[in-house]
Amino acid sequence: MLEAAQETEEIIERVAALDVGKAELTCCVRVPSPGKRGKRAQEVRTYQTMTRWLLVMAERLAELGVTRVVMEATSDYWKGVYYLLEAHGFEVWLVNARDARAPPWAAQDRHPGCGLAVQARRAAAAAPLICAATTDPAAAARDPLPGGSGGGADRREAAGGAGCREDAQIKLSVVASDSFGVSGRAMLAALVAGERDPKALAQLARTRLRAKLSLLEEAFTGCFTDQHAFPLAKLLARVDALDADLADLDAKLQELSAPFAEAADRLDEIPGVGQLAARLLLAELGVDMTRFPTAGHLVSWARFAPGVKESAGKPKGRGSTGHGNPYLARVLGEAAVAASKTDTFLGACYRRIARRRGAKRAIVAVGRSILVIVWHLLSDPTARFQDLGAGFYDTRIGSERAKRNHVRQLEALGYKVTLEPAA
Repeated sequence: MLEAAQETEEIIERVAALDVGKAELTCCVRVPSPGKRGKRAQEVRTYQTMTRWLLVMAERLAELGVTRVVMEATSDYWKGVYYLLEAHGFEVWLVNARDARAPPWAAQDRHPGCGLAVQARRAAAAAPLICAATTDPAAAARDPLPGGSGGGADRREAAGGAGCREDAQIKLSVVASDSFGVSGRAMLAALVAGERDPKALAQLARTRLRAKLSLLEEAFTGCFTDQHAFPLAKLLARVDALDADLADLDAKLQELSAPFAEAADRLDEIPGVGQLAARLLLAELGVDMTRFPTAGHLVSWARFAPGVKESAGKPKGRGSTGHGNPYLARVLGEAAVAASKTDTFLGACYRRIARRRGAKRAIVAVGRSILVIVWHLLSDPTARFQDLGAGFYDTRIGSERAKRNHVRQLEALGYKVTLEPAA
């Protein structure tokens, strides 16, 4: 077992500390200041985590004569950086963030890595956590599956492991928003098939991703080997199986909701509500709205109405809605977010409320409006959705409010206001 700290204080003259993230890292170097005895010079730079930029950082560290590099164990993002620096001959320490807490005075530093660099110089940080050398053949037994032998990973876990092999410096997830899109999936399949040329892999990009060909080449410039291909192939197979199960479930949902297809089509006209969301709303609410005398009753049952608590004339609590049907709330929340990106009445409503009250309250408010619309459409089979338009508030409600405010302000100044419409 490794010791937590050294008994005798060891002074490292030239040390670097890394604050590692997914797309970039901050490197803080502390070296003796030239011409100033006993003083330290500090250099803080930010590098991308692509292989090319890590090589630039390694050259800079070698130029400054750095002998020890310390970093915290941040997810799996440390792996590629650790292996590359180790291969360049640096003494690399991976420390536990809990054991490498910066002292109180380090909070004034510009970056978290600065305090860690000060500690690493005096060997105050915890001992390295890497117990097996990367060149040890036994270390390869850690890699076949990210979750070990336990299994139990869902599609999100599989997608993360397949799309972001950090120890191989494959940075597809940094460039592509969806590693399992059409382009990303083709690139990952090519990796498994044995293609290692970054340019050939980048050329598999389609549509908008082709604008990032140079970044894709950098993202695939790594050390991907057959050792990485084996778990990646297994993860792709698991994702395919899960996708097939989801397709079967979707087909079953369409079969069960076939009698309510006409109602689903009318709900589909609401901004932010698609066919899947419409079927899910019908599954949670049903089509019989007689159980809810008004739309307000439905909103109250779904817990999308702010609670009003008052005692002795003073409001109490935070006006939260409470906890209702979680599946219904999720569908309404996703529909509200989708509607917020449209040029419709609901989209304008979201943006107006988000500016004043924040995004979370805006989502609840728009979700409530969607629920009211759903009640009216299901209560009257002949009703159809008609959008009021993004400018409805400004041209109708907003103008009346502005008129009242201006009249009130003029009356407060002692004027008698009489309004007449313009000719």
